[in-house]
Amino acid sequence: MDTYELVTRNAEEVVTDEEVRDLADDPAGKRAYVGYEPSGVLHLGHLLTANKLIDLQEAGMEVVVLLADVHAYLNEKGTLEEIRETAEQMKAQFLAYGLDEDKTEFVYGSTFQLDDDYALDLHYLEQATTMNRAQRAMAELQGDETAKVSHLVYPLMQTLDIEYLDLDLAVGGLDQRKVHMLAREKLPELDYEVRPALHTPIVADLTSGEGKMSSSEGITISMEDSTEALEEKVNSAFCPPTRDPEGDLENPVLELFEYHVFPRFDDVVVERPEKYGGDLTYDDYESLAADLESGELPPADAKGTLATYLDELIAPGREKLRELRA
Repeated sequence: MDTYELVTRNAEEVVTDEEVRDLADDPAGKRAYVGYEPSGVLHLGHLLTANKLIDLQEAGMEVVVLLADVHAYLNEKGTLEEIRETAEQMKAQFLAYGLDEDKTEFVYGSTFQLDDDYALDLHYLEQATTMNRAQRAMAELQGDETAKVSHLVYPLMQTLDIEYLDLDLAVGGLDQRKVHMLAREKLPELDYEVRPALHTPIVADLTSGEGKMSSSEGITISMEDSTEALEEKVNSAFCPPTRDPEGDLENPVLELFEYHVFPRFDDVVVERPEKYGGDLTYDDYESLAADLESGELPPADAKGTLATYLDELIAPGREKLRELRA
């Protein structure tokens, strides 16, 4: 595939296509970033955007991973010292997962978000942004959580991060779209340039095909999972023989093949005894999805194969976690 196809592979949205095409024409040395609030253990949500970062590195770009310790502090995730310890665990897992250490810069938010210039720009955005506008951009609150001033400041900081990290491209899940649109709206008011953005998809809930996979409800796959736990989760996953985009439900098994497995492996082999037709080999996602829909690939075989490949992807990070905790 050409550079533009690699850069945009599995992107749900490109903002804007023209700007990203310009980047793809000359990617060498360009800087792309994702920000993560330190949570200790990587799960498939983190790894979906990490797959995109690996694509961008392959395309020739440099990657910045913001370990957002100040953001986590605003969300009451602990002291800055505790949060940084958690962030170091995440850094080790990202490198174990496959990010190129020579092309990846890990940055703590506190190294620039507490500086005078940043603070003054943040105060300007606080003056220039209505509460309604900030609320539209902030992350969805959990349960009966009450909105605080810090929740409104959070997206304004994300807007400034794009400038202060000297970026050429912002990457995030589709749930970050509102923040990136806020940045495109507000950065010019500070005489800063807007940057393009890539938004990755949100994988459906593993057991129902509805909503999104959620680590807070314990139904995601993470680097803490043993091989046995991973297999159990995948084998219980919702896997209808369909991927109808007009339907109400998604097929999370197919989504995980599309967004996690095929970007990282040249081909996928479904191992089967000869009496059941022998092995099936796929070098692209569409062929596997078509065989699932036609009945050539039974859901049980698809799940078993998915578990094998996901386990291979997370195994280095699982081992790294064990080392860190030993």
